[in-house]
Parts: sequence; structure tokens; C-alpha cells
Amino acid sequence: MDKYLVPAKPSPETHKPSRRRQPPWKRSLLELTGKLDPSYRLDLRPLLMQSYSQILNAARNFGILPPIRSRGISGLEFDSKGIYLASVNRNGCLTIHDFESLYCHATDVLPKRPGLPLHESKVVLHLQSGRLLEAVRWNYANQDEVACASTSTSEVLIYDIGYVSSEPARVLRPRSNATLSGSQIHKDITDIAFTKSDQSRLFGSDTMGIVNIWDARQSVFPCLELSNNAHSSLLSIQLHADNQTVFAAGRLGTIYMWDLRGGRESSAIQHHREALSYQPVTSWKIDSMLKKIGSLKAQSNIVAREIHSIDMNPSCPYQLAFHLDNGWSGILDIQNCQVTHVHCPPPAWVSGSADVANELYCRKPSWLLTYSIYVVGSSSGDGIHLLDFYPNSSSPCHVDYSDGTEDKTQPGSKKRQKQNGYIQLNEGVTAIAAHPLDGTIIAGTERYSLLLISQRRRSLDPIEANAEY
Repeated sequence: MDKYLVPAKPSPETHKPSRRRQPPWKRSLLELTGKLDPSYRLDLRPLLMQSYSQILNAARNFGILPPIRSRGISGLEFDSKGIYLASVNRNGCLTIHDFESLYCHATDVLPKRPGLPLHESKVVLHLQSGRLLEAVRWNYANQDEVACASTSTSEVLIYDIGYVSSEPARVLRPRSNATLSGSQIHKDITDIAFTKSDQSRLFGSDTMGIVNIWDARQSVFPCLELSNNAHSSLLSIQLHADNQTVFAAGRLGTIYMWDLRGGRESSAIQHHREALSYQPVTSWKIDSMLKKIGSLKAQSNIVAREIHSIDMNPSCPYQLAFHLDNGWSGILDIQNCQVTHVHCPPPAWVSGSADVANELYCRKPSWLLTYSIYVVGSSSGDGIHLLDFYPNSSSPCHVDYSDGTEDKTQPGSKKRQKQNGYIQLNEGVTAIAAHPLDGTIIAGTERYSLLLISQRRRSLDPIEANAEY
């Protein structure tokens, strides 16, 4: 019967050739492939920064009255899975928080237990070390261990949270230097870092311009020292993903780099009685690099400033972020050896909130895990900056960026202007940590509070649609 059927002629409209190929619908492409297109992620960055806001105080003071000269929370870090949050302050307190409980209580998702103070319901461990604590880090290879750097006793205190004890499981110390008069010069530890490949290897920068490397299995003293020729204080340390390249920066405004693959590393690690010393492979003086940016030099008097913090971008291995004591932040491209991004907020005296003490303590920013967004505490007000440090000229912080750039990923699209984000808070921020999975931001403040900054939840129930948590 089919042979007697005459097929209908195709409609000319149905087979009309398309003049221009339409781009695939981004949302359906995401659902089919499970991957975010780079251009789509680029479009989401401004929306992501606008979605953040302060939810509520996650924790307040822990019964501490803020001293006049103390500057609050000095260090924050999540463990690798985002289950626990470690915080330290300059009064010597180490506190381990359960993040889920901290988030639920801050957003009122779960009812609070009657008769239990807010801060006690979220604390897994709270220890008073009696030392001034400047930094805290989780051991990547052993998530039961958390290390704290003390600038008052020149020690690294390693605690095992699997055991409830007020005493550290191990204490590491730098080697003291002797002067011509025979006295000993003590080196205060300012920052620490663990490798991801060896649970016993720990790095620590000190006030004498040395990066100390400990092998905790062998000795409480360093087995290797990385020295800068200036012998000036190093305030921040960072390891590259290869666990062999070490970066450190400090008071002279210079970033130093060492490569452990040169020299006699294997023999140094086995050396017990004295530490061998390495010189930096290269260094970058940030003020000299900033002066090469013509538009910035024409508007600002650029001088050498202390580098409070350096941070490697987790989503771009050649971007090293730096933060200066005057509130400026930027990106050092370690491949091309140049500053590619810079953010220069107005000084504190412009807004009438000048505080000399703000430059006497280190602000510690943090990266969001994706999107190349750098979160920085404001140096002139109570708030945080969300800086778009995307690694090309589409970033509003890029030195070659021009307002109203055209989106080349969408033919015929209109010009659009990108900008950084700013979130007003109710306290000054000293340290920041970003959750490794959902991007929630925890900010430690001058008054020992933890502030929760995240996207606000919206209920599907129309009755509760306007409720804020």
C-alpha cells in the first residue's frame, strides 16, 4: 500500500535555510553536559557578587571583652571539606566551629536549644593557649591536625582535635641566631603553610626574613631554611600547587620565590643538627612594578608598602594575589613577571575614618574557589570588597580594561560595564575564609565576631517568599 502513497512536498518555510546559526541555550547545554561554559561563568560573576549579603552574626566574642590595643580575629581557615572552621585571635584563643551548626544558627534554620548560649552550641573545641596567635592552618594530609603560629613565644603549636586536650600535641621552634655580643635573637613566627603531599612537612615565615621548613618526624627545629638577603620580616607565605615552589612577602614590599628542586633538598631533609639555607631564585618589588602602570602612576604617589598577605588563585595557578597595608590589592602574574590587575580604594582619610591602627595589623583576604573573585576586608570602613580578578582584560581590575567592553562571546551584543562588589557590614574585618564547596564567606572582625556572608535563601511558599533569613 505504501507504494501508492505520494509524499507531500516540503513546505518552503520548513526548509528555509537559516542565515545565522543561533548559539545553544546555555541552561540546556549545562544540563546536558554538566559543565559550565567559560563564557557563561564569565557572565555569572557580576550576578554572583550582587547576590552576597551579610546574613547575621554567626558568633559573638566567646565571652571576651575586646582589649583596646588588640585587633580581634587574626586567622581563619576551613578544612578541605568545609566541615570545620578554625579561628584564632591575638588573645590566644583557638576555636574549632562546626560549620553546618554555625550556618544553621546564624540563619535561624534550626531552633536553638533552650538554655544553651549561642556560641557554645556551635563550638567543637575552644582552647586558651596563653600565647598571641597570628595564623592558623589545617594539615592537608591529616585533617585532625591544626597548627597555630605564635608571635609571642616564637612557636608553632600543633593540636590534634581528635583528643580533647588543652596542650598541643607537638611544638615546633625556629633556630635562634647569635649576635656578636653572644645574645640570642628570637624569630617570631608570622605565618605557616602545610604541603598537600607530606603530613609532616610544615613551612613557617618569621620576623628575620627566613622561611623555616620542619620535618616533624625528625626534630622540633627546622631542617631547612629559605633566606632573603635583606633579613626583613616576612608576613605571609604561600606554596604553589607543585609543593616545591615557595612564595613569601613582607615589610619591604617585596615578594620572594624559592624553588626546592634546586640544591641538595634530599640531603637537607635528612640533616638533623643544623639547617641548610637556600637563597631566593627571584624576587619582585611591587612598588617598582606598579610604577610601570602609566595611568596609575599619573594619579598616585607610589611608594614601597608592606605586603600583608599573598594568596595563590585556586582556579588559576599563575595568579598570585597580594594585599598591601594601605588597602591596595593586585595580581602578580608569575609567568610573565608583571602586575596585571590592581584595585586601589580611596584612603581612609577621604571618608573621614582614618585610623592609624588599621595599618598596624595584617588584614588577611581569601579567594573564592571558582570565578577568580578575591575577597578583601576594607581598610577604610566596615565592609568587604569582592574583586573581579579574572585572568584577562575583561576584568574591571585589569590594567588594560576599558569601561563598557563588548562581549565578544555573543555576536552583536551591546556594550556592558562590569564592576566589583562591596558589602557593607557592621564591624571592621580582619580575616576572611571562603567555604571550599558553596562559597559562603566567613569574616572575622576587630571585635572577635564571625560574620556570615552568603546568598539569601528564598522560600518557594508565596506566603514566606518575602521572609529574610
